[in-house]
Amino acid sequence: MSMPALRRDLLIWFEENARDLPWRRDPSPYHTWVSETMLQQTQVTTVVPYYNAFINRFPYIAVLADATLDDVLKTWEGLGYYRRARNLHKAAGIVVSEHGGELPDDEQALLALPGIGRYTAGAIRSIAFALPAPILDGNVKRVITRLDDIEENIDNGPVERKLWQRASELVDPKRPGVFNEAVMELGATICLPQKPLCLLCPVQKHCLAQDRGTQYERPVRNQRRKVPHYDVVAGIIWHAGDSERFMIAQRPAEGMLGGLWEFPGGKQEPGEHAVNALVRELEEELAIEVEVGEHLLDIDHAFTHFRITLHAYHVRHIGGEPQCLGVDDWRWVTLPELDGFAFARTDRRIIEALQGRSVGR
Repeated sequence: MSMPALRRDLLIWFEENARDLPWRRDPSPYHTWVSETMLQQTQVTTVVPYYNAFINRFPYIAVLADATLDDVLKTWEGLGYYRRARNLHKAAGIVVSEHGGELPDDEQALLALPGIGRYTAGAIRSIAFALPAPILDGNVKRVITRLDDIEENIDNGPVERKLWQRASELVDPKRPGVFNEAVMELGATICLPQKPLCLLCPVQKHCLAQDRGTQYERPVRNQRRKVPHYDVVAGIIWHAGDSERFMIAQRPAEGMLGGLWEFPGGKQEPGEHAVNALVRELEEELAIEVEVGEHLLDIDHAFTHFRITLHAYHVRHIGGEPQCLGVDDWRWVTLPELDGFAFARTDRRIIEALQGRSVGR
C-alpha cells in the first residue's frame, strides 16, 4: 500500500463528495466538540437539527457554561444519551474557569474534561487545530480493518491498540483534519457494515480485503448478546384537591437519563403485577400512598443495551407528603406547563396521550 497515493485518492474523493454539514462550515474547536459529542452513537441526519438548535441557543462556550442544566437538557431533549449533554455542560464550566473560555489543544488537557475521550480529543485536535492526531470510531475501525484485511477480533484490547497505531500512521500530517473527516465519510457512505460499495470506493486499489474477497467478513467482532427486556410502570399522579394538576419528578442527576423529568414509577419485578409494582415504587421513591386507576397506554422502547415496555396508569394521590427519596425533585403541574421541562422520549409519549383526552381525573 502506497501511503501518499492512498491519502491523495481519499482526499480527492472527499473534496468532491463531502456532505454539506453545518459543523463543517465553521470547524471551530467548540463546534467540533459539540458535533462530535452529538454524533456519538447517533446518525448524522438525526444530529443536524439538534446541532443547529444547540448552537443557536448556546453560541459560545461561556453561554453554555452560564446556562442551567435544565435549559441544556431541554435543548437536548429527544436526542438521547443525556449523559453527553450533562458532560458538555460540566466541561464548559471547567473550560471557562480553567482555560479562559477556550478549548485547549493539548491532548491531556482535553482528556481531563468530562465526556472527552481519546476519539473526541483526536477529532478536536485534528479538525479544529490541524494537529496530526488520530481518530478511531466505528467507521474508521471498519475502513482500517478492510484496508489491512485484519483477521483478528477488533473487540479485543490489543487489537484496538493496533488500530490506534495504524490510524496514527495513516493520518495525513499536512491535512490531518480533512483526512480524518474523509476516512469517517468513507465509512459512513461507502465502506458500509453489511454491503460495502466497493465499486464506488476511491481507495479500492489499496484495500487488501477487497483484493482477497474478504470485505464482507471484516471486521471480526464479538457476537451480540441477547438484549434483555424489562417491564416498567409509571403513574400520572393526580392531585386530590385539583383535578387539573398532576405530579412529575426529576430523575437523580447521576443516574440513567439523569436530570430529566418523568412520570414517577420504576421497574416491575418478575411475577409482580403492574399495579402492585406502581404502588410500591411510588412509596419507595416519594413516600406517598396512591390508588391506581385507569390504564392509559403501553410503550415499547429500545435503549442501547436493553428494551422496556412501559405501562402507564392514571393514579390518585391519597396520602403522604411527597419526599425526595429516589428522585431529585418533584412538582405539581398542569398539562400546558410541561413544555418547560425536559422529558425522555417515553414520557413524551405519555404527554401526547394526555393531550389527546381530558386532563381532569
